Amino acid sequence: MTLSATLLSFPGISAEFKELYWEDLVPKGFVVPPPPIDHNGNMTQAQPNAPLVESLNGEKVKIPGFVVPLEGNGDLITEFLLVPYFGACVHVPPPPSNQIVYVIFSEGVPIDNLYDAVWVTGELSTDGWSGDIASVGYRLSGITVSAFEG
Repeated sequence: MTLSATLLSFPGISAEFKELYWEDLVPKGFVVPPPPIDHNGNMTQAQPNAPLVESLNGEKVKIPGFVVPLEGNGDLITEFLLVPYFGACVHVPPPPSNQIVYVIFSEGVPIDNLYDAVWVTGELSTDGWSGDIASVGYRLSGITVSAFEG
C-alpha cells in the first residue's frame, strides 16, 4: 500500500489520517538493508542518518509497528520507539533512522502486550530524535494506539 492509498477518519477526531507503511518512510531509490543477524553482541545502528521523506513533515498519519518503551510507568507509556519488526533496538541492532519513529503521548497510553503490533495515529514530524538506543528520523505526537489487525 502506498502513502496516498488510504485516508482514515476517527470518531471524535476531526483530522483524516494517511495510512503509512514502513516503505513509505524512505525516499525513492533508498534501499533498506535487511536486519543484521549475528550473535556477536554488536548493537551498532546501521545508517543512523538515513534520508527522510521531507514531504511527510506535519502529516496526520496512522502507522503499524512494535513498541520499544522509553518512558512511563507500569500502567502508561509516555515515550516509545515504534519499529517495523519485533526485537529491533532490543535484540538486534536498530534499523536505519528512517525506519524508526519516536512517539510521544503526553498523557501516556496503555500498551497491553509488547509482543503485539499496534497502529499508532498522530502528527508526524521530520525533526528526528537521538538517544542511547538509536538515532531516529521521525517523531510522532501520538493521538491513539490500537491493536494491529492486518
